[in-house]
Amino acid sequence: MSQNETPLFSGLVAHAKKNPVQFHIPGHKKGAGIDTEFRNFIGDNALSIDLINIGPLDDLHSPKGIIKQAQDLAAEAFGADHTFFSVQGTSGAIMTMVMAVCGPGDKIIVPRNVHKSVMSAIVFSGATPIFIHPEVDLELGISHGITNDSVSRALEQHPDAKGVLVINPTYFGVSADLKKIVEIAHSYHVPVLVDEAHGVHIHFHEDLPLSAMQAGADMAATSVHKLGGSMTQSSILNVREGLVSSKRVQSILSMLTTTSTSYLLLASLDVARKRLATEGRELIDKTIKLAQYMRSEINKIDHLHCVGEEILGTKATFDYDPTKLIISIKDLGLNGYDVEVWLRENFNIEVEMSDLYNILCIITPGDTQREADILIEALKVLSKEFHHLSGKVSAQVLLPDIPKLALTPRDAFYSDTELVPINEAVGRIIAEFVMVYPPGIPIFIPGEIITKDNLSYIQKNMEAGLPVQGPEDDEIKHLRVIMEHKAIQ
Repeated sequence: MSQNETPLFSGLVAHAKKNPVQFHIPGHKKGAGIDTEFRNFIGDNALSIDLINIGPLDDLHSPKGIIKQAQDLAAEAFGADHTFFSVQGTSGAIMTMVMAVCGPGDKIIVPRNVHKSVMSAIVFSGATPIFIHPEVDLELGISHGITNDSVSRALEQHPDAKGVLVINPTYFGVSADLKKIVEIAHSYHVPVLVDEAHGVHIHFHEDLPLSAMQAGADMAATSVHKLGGSMTQSSILNVREGLVSSKRVQSILSMLTTTSTSYLLLASLDVARKRLATEGRELIDKTIKLAQYMRSEINKIDHLHCVGEEILGTKATFDYDPTKLIISIKDLGLNGYDVEVWLRENFNIEVEMSDLYNILCIITPGDTQREADILIEALKVLSKEFHHLSGKVSAQVLLPDIPKLALTPRDAFYSDTELVPINEAVGRIIAEFVMVYPPGIPIFIPGEIITKDNLSYIQKNMEAGLPVQGPEDDEIKHLRVIMEHKAIQ
């Protein structure tokens, strides 16, 4: 089939045009049974293809028809042996990768700045994480990727690991030398699993970092919805045969996936793949040029710095994606959250994320010169308004240390536990996750020993208004820890 074809989307439209009498779910029956206000807003076309896995429309759990054709076209487009569609987001695809290679007691090498879905999969599988410290950028206050050397050392110490997980590119668009990391892991016959949540587009332009499949990785969970034009919650899992079994991947993905799969999400993956495969390079080329224009203009504004090629040159910063605008605002005397709120309230601008020192804006083919100039103008006003607070800041960049793991995350998660006041928690073994989301990187995972420094980091983020999540106590005045049994007196 041609990459210009959309077998899944076209098949859905053809079925809807037949206007069959439906005695099957969904109960809204092409919109006739749904709230009128919602129907008028969404539109009859969308509701007409909100269907279920009836015979003519194939089944994501055992695809043999139009879903299989769409997945095969995606595999060809992304250079994979097999591509699986995910309606559980990239989180579902990431959990599938980990659980496809790891069982109870197995080791998996992971960077500490992984998404929470990786740690969820480690809890479910019973695996033991072997953490690698990502390289820290003390100027920006962010973590980059892991280095070739750190992967080599980890595999020398743990040659029995069942997998190496790599983030490529990071949330901030920075890539390590993935091809070299794959070569190192493969020399130990260990598969490489790639969290490619922020890199669907990199496969389609030579000026962007190598994609997971181009670098020879074994599996890659890729968010088409984030930067590739499909609907939110739709992603793909690319697989290369050899060190992993595609049959096992399909089985585990099916275990984690609803049987009521959304055909709207699946169809959006089909059309997004077509656009990337047939127009991707041209679209991304325009996007890169727009992002570089914005970067240049932002760097003319006092007290602001938008990161560019100068970030390259370390072992962990092998390449970068210029469509991610990391805007350092710490010299303006504000934190990122302050700026995020100010942009929202004064210019109706929403950014991708903020942290203590930066805001992050993503530029995609959906952006135009108009949006670019609105952001640039807003940042000029911001700089003028807060000029009186500015000054070169030699801020002490706080980043959480990696605590010691006393129990496997699974054992800790299922242990007898109790709630203790946070100021009494130092030295205890935590039984829940604590993270700043976005991007969802854990400060603590179940099984780790709570440290004073990491509690201070949590407090610092909360004081800045940043979203600390995970603990069942929303106010984070208590933490759930492993119950300690006192000795008999």
